[in-house]
Amino acid sequence: MNEDSKNLVTDGSKNPTVGRGTSNRDWWPDQLNLKILHQNSHMSNPMGEEFNYAEEFKRLDLEALKKDLYALMTDSQDWWPADYGHYGGLFIRMAWHSAGTYRIGDGRGGAGTGTQRFAPLNSWPDNVNLDKARRLLWPIKQKYGKKISWADLMILAGNCALESMGFKTFGFGGGREDVWEPEDDIYWGTESEWLGDERYSGDRELENPLAAVQMGLIYVNPEGPNGEPDPVASGRDIRETFARMAMNDEETVALTAGGHTFGKSHGAGDAALVGPEPEAA
Repeated sequence: MNEDSKNLVTDGSKNPTVGRGTSNRDWWPDQLNLKILHQNSHMSNPMGEEFNYAEEFKRLDLEALKKDLYALMTDSQDWWPADYGHYGGLFIRMAWHSAGTYRIGDGRGGAGTGTQRFAPLNSWPDNVNLDKARRLLWPIKQKYGKKISWADLMILAGNCALESMGFKTFGFGGGREDVWEPEDDIYWGTESEWLGDERYSGDRELENPLAAVQMGLIYVNPEGPNGEPDPVASGRDIRETFARMAMNDEETVALTAGGHTFGKSHGAGDAALVGPEPEAA
């Protein structure tokens, strides 16, 4: 037996690598994927089978946590400086993009399980640099541990960002339980490249249950349909997409126009200078 055959994980294109090669799904593409029945199984829960988040959340000093989040908003870090000395816009974007994957077509997506931490969401073009927001939250997550889930912490950070900037919120409701691995049973589209848009048919009829206009976006392309600055066509896309996210026109204007008063994270620089997404880093 030669050295290459002893070690399946080897460098070089001509050497075999674990996980590569033709799979059963390649031979039988219509075969049911039963592995998704075992995802996020209680047997693999890193918190343990007896973990009860509702009970842990009751023990949380919510006011102390909020004070720590308020302090974080203006605690600018050299490795990722706060815009104009305040991280509010970044955390509002993180919270919205956590919730913004929800669609009414199948009730999937949303902020309920903290999946922004995992692929593919952590590496979507629309979520660029939100890994920095979660890194900023990491010391606070470590401090409060099991008493606050990532799912709750990301939304609470958005709430506190708004409050820190003078906005009065309706309050906060906790109870979002984290998953601990990617949710492979959610259909995000058939495209094989970021910003692909093979989800339309007929007179720009968007495939159900999808809501976003392109692969890797939360909602619409800010540059217009397919990157074309057409205000009328953009309005149609916006109305369709946000309706599929359970929002009417008034709510859509409040979110898109009001939300962007806190800042924006698109169109700021040359895409050629952007490094690899988190999952590829």
